[in-house]
Formats: sequence, C-alpha cells, structure tokens
Amino acid sequence: MDENKDVIVQRLEACGIYPTPQRVKIAQVMLVREQHMSADKVLQAVNISESAVSKATVYNTLGLFANKGLVREVIVDPSKVFYDSNTSEHHHFYNVDTGELSDVGTGDVLIDRLPEMPATTELDGVDVIIRLRQKSL
Repeated sequence: MDENKDVIVQRLEACGIYPTPQRVKIAQVMLVREQHMSADKVLQAVNISESAVSKATVYNTLGLFANKGLVREVIVDPSKVFYDSNTSEHHHFYNVDTGELSDVGTGDVLIDRLPEMPATTELDGVDVIIRLRQKSL
C-alpha cells in the first residue's frame, strides 16, 4: 500500500468508515485537495483507472462521507449537488453560467442577525450560496 493510500485508510477508519477498495478510491479522488465535485465528476475520475466503480456506489459513498464529516454536501439547487472536501466553515459563490462553485470566507459575509430559533432547536450552521452570472454587455 502506498503512503497516500495508508493515510486515506487511516482517515476513513478514524471516522468510523470501513475502508473498502471502492471507498478508498473515492476518498483518494475527493480528499487529495480542497475541491468541489459533483458525484458524476467523482465517478468519472474514479473510473479513469482499470477497475470500475458503480454510480450507486459513488453516490452512496459520498453520502456516507458527508454524514461522517469527511466532505460537505452543498446543494446549489435541487438538481445540482456538489461535494466539498473543505469541511471548515465557509460559504460559496456559484456561477450559474459556468457551473463553478468557489469558496467564500465566513469573514467576507456579514450576518448580524438571525431569526429566533424554534424552542426545541439550536443553530447547527449557516450556509450562504451567492449565485452569480456573467454581466450582460
């Protein structure tokens, strides 16, 4: 096992995820750097090599990774979901023309007041997606 694979296996195990070969391959694609990828892009990247991973396995694994905190699921609209390997607190720009998602620091977005939460709940986080498009000339 190469060093990168060892580190990935350790990260998965630390999150309580059993490191199957498919999960390790998906993690190697997603966790190599901070990035935003759709499940279809992950599927393409994983299947560049000789062995194939099914679409269902990729979707299920990304859902598991999101539930365990390895990636963040960013839903920009009901038909566009990205998986973000940067799990720190931050917001996003989404370019509707290019489909590109990029990070925005929390300090760059000022939210000075939130509505009162229902009595039986507490704040879990605030996600801001700022939608952009190219200027019309």
